[in-house]
Amino acid sequence: MEYKTIDDLMQHLKEKGIEISGEKDKRNLINTGYFHGYKGYRFFNSPAKKIPFSSYDEIHTTIQYDSDLKSLFYPKVMFIETAVKSIALQCVIESAGSGSIQQMYDKVISSYNNAPPTCTVDERKKLQKNKLYLQNMVQNCLLKAYNSENRKVVHFYHTKDHDGVPLWALFDIMTMGDIGFLLSCLTYKTRDMITRKIGFNLSTDTDRELIYKYLYTLKDLRNAIAHNDVIFDTRFRKINPKRSMESCLKIEIGLPYINFKTITDYVILISYYLKLLKVSPDEIELFIDKYGDLVENYKSSVKKDIADMVIHADTEKRVYLLKKYLKK
Repeated sequence: MEYKTIDDLMQHLKEKGIEISGEKDKRNLINTGYFHGYKGYRFFNSPAKKIPFSSYDEIHTTIQYDSDLKSLFYPKVMFIETAVKSIALQCVIESAGSGSIQQMYDKVISSYNNAPPTCTVDERKKLQKNKLYLQNMVQNCLLKAYNSENRKVVHFYHTKDHDGVPLWALFDIMTMGDIGFLLSCLTYKTRDMITRKIGFNLSTDTDRELIYKYLYTLKDLRNAIAHNDVIFDTRFRKINPKRSMESCLKIEIGLPYINFKTITDYVILISYYLKLLKVSPDEIELFIDKYGDLVENYKSSVKKDIADMVIHADTEKRVYLLKKYLKK
């Protein structure tokens, strides 16, 4: 199979109109890779929307901007995941009256027989299928943890005095996506309890879906960061926000729109969570300021036509509205 050396790739880029030369550019190309670097960052969101790069330095600056965004976001997203897990676990145990996984299934997971009276037969069947999917997912989580000799799980299978893995250990090993699905399977009463504990706007969330819809939204970002995928153009975005997701942030923060098509919308969602979780205003503002600094540094480091494509025109205004919301 034909392959190209680094020098060949540099020549190939030159033929494509990208200025690249010298040891610095060569080292950056080696470190970031041609396929992960140039091929991954040459477009914005869609391969049809090519970013008008003319030098490899501009490409590398964009890669660094993306990397800095990941470093900024990751600890905040992990904090939110841990906090939501903790709140949800507390509410599930309280609703079930037990720390048993089976008691959770029996008392706080929606099914055919405990569906709201207004549900149709088809809706009841869907709830029952989701419960069965959940049970299967939980068993797979436990099996994977056992196979990897996770001490939090193995301990409960190897000790005679313990009756199965408790809910706290299960929640600890579940991914953000797993937790999101579990929350979607809870009864309305339990979802309502979690929603109130977190503090979402109840008037915009009559079906109490935000506890898992927003988590799914952050899950896509988290996974992209964890796998070192591109995030600056939100190409990782997999869902279209429901009206409740839009209305909550628009009303709470005073935004004209929210669609998660720009990375600023994820800054907004993270900041909203941090405020609800009682993180200090200074810490949240520092997070927002760091994001603003990254944006301004990028804009000053590349040509205007590149900056205009990568940085949405109303970023500054939306950050201003976000800061204003924090002072309420």
